[in-house]
Amino acid sequence: MLHPAVPSPTSNAAARKLLEVRDLSHHYSDQTAVSGVSFDIAPGEVVCLLGPSGCGKTTLLRIVAGLEVIQQGQLSFDGELLAASGKAHVPPERRSVGLAFQESALFPHLSVIDNVTFGLQQLPGSQRRTRARELLEQLGMQDYAASFPHTLSGGQQQRVALARALAPSPQLMLLDEPFSSLDARLRDRIRDDTLHVLKKVGAGALLVTHDPEEAMFMADRIVLMRDGQVVQAGTPQELYCRPMDPFVVTFFGEVNRLEGLVSNGYVHTVVGPVPTHLPEGSQVQVLVRPEALRVVEIASRETHEHHSHVLMARLLGRSSLLHLCAHGMDGQQAHLHARMPGVFLPEQDQPVQISLDPAQAFVFPATP
Repeated sequence: MLHPAVPSPTSNAAARKLLEVRDLSHHYSDQTAVSGVSFDIAPGEVVCLLGPSGCGKTTLLRIVAGLEVIQQGQLSFDGELLAASGKAHVPPERRSVGLAFQESALFPHLSVIDNVTFGLQQLPGSQRRTRARELLEQLGMQDYAASFPHTLSGGQQQRVALARALAPSPQLMLLDEPFSSLDARLRDRIRDDTLHVLKKVGAGALLVTHDPEEAMFMADRIVLMRDGQVVQAGTPQELYCRPMDPFVVTFFGEVNRLEGLVSNGYVHTVVGPVPTHLPEGSQVQVLVRPEALRVVEIASRETHEHHSHVLMARLLGRSSLLHLCAHGMDGQQAHLHARMPGVFLPEQDQPVQISLDPAQAFVFPATP
């Protein structure tokens, strides 16, 4: 399905906060699920709570939805205090939010269109069905309006569930791993459709996922969490290109780990110098993404012990993965992985020259 370009939130919308979460903490018995979390969402903005299982992101979503009573901190919705510790709990049905979860949870005894109109009882019947058909058309499900959930595929059920959640025109959509049960190709298509529908209807969205690629595809901003706390928040580009913690680098994909000492503003590694502002003489770790390495075959009559060389090469489709033995000028050696675009499959033991893109290498203090 082709879509028009996705509009970004206007400057006026970006200045206004649809949702503000401040210093939120939550506990289950003696276990801390969320600790001191703050973030906000502007109208029409998609914000993603990203992190590994058990980091607290679903707990945050449930608190925003009203499925959990707030214990500490506060929520403001469209400039008004919605929930705070000691304040009366506002139930989910009195919050202008739509909910979509991993399981579609459609009513099996209702047709597709009746599932979508279920939350529109305040409208006349003709208007309910008109609204439902508009959303079904936007999600490519208009031909299934009379079908029942058990006749639909998992992806189709998920589209209907999204239409049902959007039907009452909520100001904020809450999505908890809504695509994780789908196969990869279908997941890509449905999250693309979902993003465009969210942008078209102008709803803000809070998406929970453990998939960094999904977060980068869907989100205007990402809130990356670990152990109940925010590690870093910002645009996808900020987290990927300017990570503030080693966890941020490693969460977005495989890395090569190197170590060294800071000397004259650089760390000298087996693949070249990397600039850093860390103190002179400090022990550091250098995290290098596989795509940061550029590999060129060289012709040499010398044995491979004197050159960096290929250990193994594998084609992964859009890119090739190379296992390399890298040789430094001072006798250093390291086993590295490099990703090259397209088909690039040198033979085993092929001598190569390895160069580094410093913009994709990140220096942090060495871990104890």
